[in-house]
Amino acid sequence: MTIPQSAESHEPVADGPRRVGRRPVGVEASEAGTELLPETRRALLRRLAVGQAEGRAPSMVGAVVREGRPVWRGSRGSVEGEASHGDVQYRIGSLTKTLVAVLVLRLRDEGLLGLDDPVGQHLKGTPVPEATIAQLLSHSSGLTAEPRGPWWERTAGELRPEPADLFDERPQRLAAGRRHHYSNPGYALLGAVVERLRGGTPWYEVLRGEVLQPLGMARTTLSPQAPHANGWAVHPWADALLPEPAHDTGLMAPAGQLWSTADDLCRWAAFLLRGDDRVLSASTVAEMRTPAVPPEENGWDAGFGLGIQLVRREGRRLAGHTGSMPGFLAALWTDPEEDVAAIVLANCTSGPAVSTIAAELAGIVTTYEPRIPEPWRPLSGPLDPELLALTGPWYWGANPHALRLRADRELELAPLSGAGRASRFRAEDDGTWTGLDGYYAGETLKAVRNEQGAVSHLDLGTFVFTRGPYEPSGPVPGGVDPEGWRV
Repeated sequence: MTIPQSAESHEPVADGPRRVGRRPVGVEASEAGTELLPETRRALLRRLAVGQAEGRAPSMVGAVVREGRPVWRGSRGSVEGEASHGDVQYRIGSLTKTLVAVLVLRLRDEGLLGLDDPVGQHLKGTPVPEATIAQLLSHSSGLTAEPRGPWWERTAGELRPEPADLFDERPQRLAAGRRHHYSNPGYALLGAVVERLRGGTPWYEVLRGEVLQPLGMARTTLSPQAPHANGWAVHPWADALLPEPAHDTGLMAPAGQLWSTADDLCRWAAFLLRGDDRVLSASTVAEMRTPAVPPEENGWDAGFGLGIQLVRREGRRLAGHTGSMPGFLAALWTDPEEDVAAIVLANCTSGPAVSTIAAELAGIVTTYEPRIPEPWRPLSGPLDPELLALTGPWYWGANPHALRLRADRELELAPLSGAGRASRFRAEDDGTWTGLDGYYAGETLKAVRNEQGAVSHLDLGTFVFTRGPYEPSGPVPGGVDPEGWRV
């Protein structure tokens, strides 16, 4: 057995992730906070070292992304007698699902499918035709957790040559749409849908052309390519290793087949934080992070979006995924509020708490070096005076709210005192706005005008907002007492 080696780097990855967002004008790299302090780097390396030692991993690689680019990478242990590094491939298991989900969302954004479409509409012959695309993405279809036959992760995919071969006589274990129930075969079906709607092109070839190449992820492959780590099982009672098999899983590959590197996953993490219009817009990536099903067994500390796991750690909301295959463990967590992400890869079947380690790597950066907000800037382009006139205080009954104008004619409505309902609104071509979040998500905001053409009130899903508290001249539902306010 080789002596574990270690390495640390905080240099940007060569040919690193393309900047999804541009650096603010007049902000230098050091000011933008891309360089970590020595104390931060040491804390990161120590956390990785403790995780590798306590978890007894033959090798472990960790990396941190901040503001769209990698800022630290470290490793412990060895691969083929040398310290591991950011270009060494590891099997990433169910992190594969996040990439497959992006392919599906691309199809949705192109209008080739709808999230509410039953899978049978696009994939003939499946024994579960009524499960919807959204349910498959969010693991709420109720499908069986694993395919039939021997343990799929350690057997060849030829055992299940057709989609129908993935299921036994009872493919549905729970009622669809009622609760979260993780389903690996569900993602096999999604991979088949991608192939069907891309004219029979294998899902990985679609992934390579539409996602991996634009993002510069050349080292994310279906089969291992040197340099790569070998997968090991670690004996529970002795410091001994057993090699694990690495079969091609065939139809199950979209559930966990891919191999990748820390460098490539830094690119992926940057994309999951900011989006990239060449692949998927920032708004659709944010949609993937929106909870789609009730919380899992961990109460309100865990959930699932569209291909994305959601967890809450020490008050921070993280989005990403964990992964495991025989001989490998992986975790990638993003913290969108802090614009930071962390990745951990290890080549052992069990032992290291890679999910916790990755979450704590991200937490170290946000604790030691809190994010510096980007500078305020005025709106660009001509200012619409009618929109500007809408801004300011509005009252829902006697409750004061403020309406603010944002970029791209977007509006933001929020209460001025106490708890209340706040939402952002997207401008539509017909002169209305659609709620983007909060209670009013999907609801329509209208500026209602009187006979003279002046705005008399705002109508928000039947809620009336007037310029004064219970304004007598406003169309307040139920009317206003004619004697008005009194003491």
